[in-house]
Amino acid sequence: MAEFIPIAPALTRIMLIDDHPLVRDGLRARLEMVPGLLVVAEAGNAEEALAAASAQQIDLTLMDINMRGINGIELTGRFHALHPEIAVLILSMHDKAEYVMQSIQAGARGYVLKDAPSQDIVQAIETVRSGGIYYSAALARQLTQPLPPRDLLTQREREVLQHIANGESNKQIARELDLSVRTVETHRLNIKRKLNIDGQAELIKFAVESRNSTGTS
Repeated sequence: MAEFIPIAPALTRIMLIDDHPLVRDGLRARLEMVPGLLVVAEAGNAEEALAAASAQQIDLTLMDINMRGINGIELTGRFHALHPEIAVLILSMHDKAEYVMQSIQAGARGYVLKDAPSQDIVQAIETVRSGGIYYSAALARQLTQPLPPRDLLTQREREVLQHIANGESNKQIARELDLSVRTVETHRLNIKRKLNIDGQAELIKFAVESRNSTGTS
């Protein structure tokens, strides 16, 4: 009889971004009790966070909004532009819908309240890592008026969408926007995820219809 060998869960490498060391310590202790989660970096400000993202392999960041200097929403936008492969999950004490939407527009993949139970934070991480978007239950009830689809996209994603409407390939878009082809591919995936679009044909159809409705060319 063959010996059963359990399969270890896929490892998620996490960076904690918060300007309060005690908060980071508490988060690290909570997360590292969960199999498959590993805190590999910490940062107290934008400069430290961007340096760590360039130096280490990171899958996901837990990002606070209130930080000295560059705040978490602006930093999320920078991460989305410079490191689109790293998922950003906002972890904040603010429970206002406008903070949530600003964060999602900047490129965040979810928003969890700091006082949420540990299992909610873990669920948020798992949801984001599997390609979904996660809101704390208390926030989801506030988001009863969804934004028009284009407003869910970042400025860069709207630019990529415009080029898609023009029938351009990933290589052409990369050349026009001075991006790598891989980054353009990531933007395409993010657009489809945010708009709940499955196939390439549906994406092109939406891009063309969106261009026509806004009168751009």
